Amino acid sequence: MKGLFKPKPKIRTPADIVRRVHQLLSYFHGTSNLNQDPKWQEKMEELGKLIEELKFILYGSSESEPIPEACAQVTQEFFQENTLRLLILCLPKLNLEARKDATQVVANLQRQQVNSRLIACDYLEANIDLMDILVKGYEDHKIALHYGNMLRECIRHQSIAKYVLETHLQKFFDYIQLPDFDVSSDAAATFKELLTRHKSTVAQFLSRNYDWFFKEFNTKLLESPTYITRRQAIKLLGDILLDRSNAAIMVRNRASPYKWKHFTSSSYLQLIGTNHLM
Repeated sequence: MKGLFKPKPKIRTPADIVRRVHQLLSYFHGTSNLNQDPKWQEKMEELGKLIEELKFILYGSSESEPIPEACAQVTQEFFQENTLRLLILCLPKLNLEARKDATQVVANLQRQQVNSRLIACDYLEANIDLMDILVKGYEDHKIALHYGNMLRECIRHQSIAKYVLETHLQKFFDYIQLPDFDVSSDAAATFKELLTRHKSTVAQFLSRNYDWFFKEFNTKLLESPTYITRRQAIKLLGDILLDRSNAAIMVRNRASPYKWKHFTSSSYLQLIGTNHLM
């Protein structure tokens, strides 16, 4: 008869789930030789299920919308306990499905407000070295797409985008030319996002770094032996030069020593003419 009166399992709150995720991530981060623990696979399976559960809390499902209070709990606990750092550091150890779910969780957290504030931005500003880790992820094809996706979500915050622009943009000229097509395409997407999302920040950056930036752009992208790289570079250059916030760059460009030979003279003049009409 005892089996009929088993105690009901305790219902975990969203904050409880984050705390358990933190415990498991701490374990995997601090364990160099997992084979010494016969239960490591069991723990990894639990971690994967919990990350998936967090994804459902933040995004909802086909049958239910996300609950704002639960999302706020997850967000606050995630950043308060430094769980984001552990998740990024441990991502290479996770299986593919867990990596995908973790990437979606990180993306969603960038948009969650707690008391009308995007606390993700505050956290990233205080832990800006995480951007160094995400950028370097392009050098490891196994995690490049996951880190790249996370990076693009993080640079939604203007202060974070400014840091990546000023510290890491030059690396993207090489990442865009990596032999792995998926990785190079992802790097190109991040490169474009960095140069088009936060217009005032980009204008200031280009003004201060005009010479080296356009020299790199010309020699590594516009003169790339790869057709798709050249085509994307021409499109991006047009997007940059035609933006109102970059009007001063356009004027300076007309007297530039760099010859944009991949524009026909008529199309280049059209760019300039259109800019003056805007």
